[in-house]
Amino acid sequence: MLIVASLVACKPETPPSFDLVNAKKEIEAANKAIAEMFSKGDAAGIAAAYSKDGSAMFQYMPSVKGTENLTKAWADVIATTGGIELATLEVWGDQNYVTEEGVFTLKSKDGTQVEKGKYLVLWKKEDGKWKLHRDMSNTDLPLPKQ
Repeated sequence: MLIVASLVACKPETPPSFDLVNAKKEIEAANKAIAEMFSKGDAAGIAAAYSKDGSAMFQYMPSVKGTENLTKAWADVIATTGGIELATLEVWGDQNYVTEEGVFTLKSKDGTQVEKGKYLVLWKKEDGKWKLHRDMSNTDLPLPKQ
């Protein structure tokens, strides 16, 4: 009996199961907040949505790292557009990292679509919140004719 009790006492705890459905809801809420900050011109708020070592990899420019550089990059995008729509298509991952596949639309100040494309974001759980860790996007529009 003592052996059985010892084995039960030494049995490793099962880690709590990861809820990917809830993670997707949290990421969609974060995207909604980002879209709202975008419409208000809050580039610093968007930059704060990135992890401490996060980066953005946008088309036609080198990777952007660091809060100051992310703020400037987002301010440049905001200055030339009027709004952004983000739609999550699929997520997969674990309690530490979730990859999101989605589509985006950029609108002009009058609401006309000026850009559309797709993105992948690697989200990192940091201080209990999902933060953008690696943010990569590209356009669905054809290459401009020269």
